[in-house]
Amino acid sequence: MNSHRTILLSGVTRGLGRAMAAEFIRCGHTVFGCGRNTQGIAELRERYGSPHRFQVVDVGDDRQVAAWAGQLLKDAEPPDLLINNAALVNRNAVLWEIAAEEFSSVIDVNIKGVANLIRHFVPAMIARGNGVIVNFSSGWGRATSAHVSPYCASKWAIEGLTRAMAQELPRGMAAIPLNPGIIDTDMLRTSFGEDASGYPSPDAWAKKAVPFILRLGVKDNGSPLTVA
Repeated sequence: MNSHRTILLSGVTRGLGRAMAAEFIRCGHTVFGCGRNTQGIAELRERYGSPHRFQVVDVGDDRQVAAWAGQLLKDAEPPDLLINNAALVNRNAVLWEIAAEEFSSVIDVNIKGVANLIRHFVPAMIARGNGVIVNFSSGWGRATSAHVSPYCASKWAIEGLTRAMAQELPRGMAAIPLNPGIIDTDMLRTSFGEDASGYPSPDAWAKKAVPFILRLGVKDNGSPLTVA
């Protein structure tokens, strides 16, 4: 765990992403992070200097991801660890009351965003011959609940996408669908309300999640895991 790693991390401006970035950096690793919040990215740039890099990128926009990847891979090595963390959850509602635009936003970030980062970074990881891709799933990617149908659909898709991708990768690499568990984030509060306060904070979660993620490797390829 002490050997230096370069981590590419999406959804870095809030919640689990921000907590993971801070903990990876505290442990001596380099973080390349992206998020949609301009102020959040500016704060991260101010707090963490080189060699860390933070960029405003909408992962659901393939052109933005392509431009970011082209810029990073020109003068930096491919990431050792790619973590697809960025995600949206729909407002609590039955499926037929969720507008098409809201449904599309969830799919664009939660599924297409994962595929976009894989499309533009994984070939460089393959060319180097090693690397781990961790796609964040959810308990709602392995079970279901009312009023979050689009989110459930997106996370079930991530489970299938990641397990299939694991069969496509060359030896020496791994793709893992990871359920982070239940954490008190703004996103959880949209579903759980104040009951979310009974779960660990992102910072407390990151203290155990970061070592867990850093231990993932070829032995875990294709295995649906949960942070423990």
